[in-house]
Amino acid sequence: MKQQEITKMSLEDVKNQVSNLSERLAKMKLAHTVAPMENPIQIRDMRRTIARLKTELTKREAQA
Repeated sequence: MKQQEITKMSLEDVKNQVSNLSERLAKMKLAHTVAPMENPIQIRDMRRTIARLKTELTKREAQA
């Protein structure tokens, strides 16, 4: 997910995305532990997307 897409999202959408992606990341990590994934780079990409979303949340809360 690009930064431009994140800035266009509403505050509630950002919060929902963070929770959804965090759950998916936990499942991906568990699945990767049990049986190695074909593309483990997906874990890194998802972690970075979550970080972008959390950064946007912090920025918006600071403005309010």
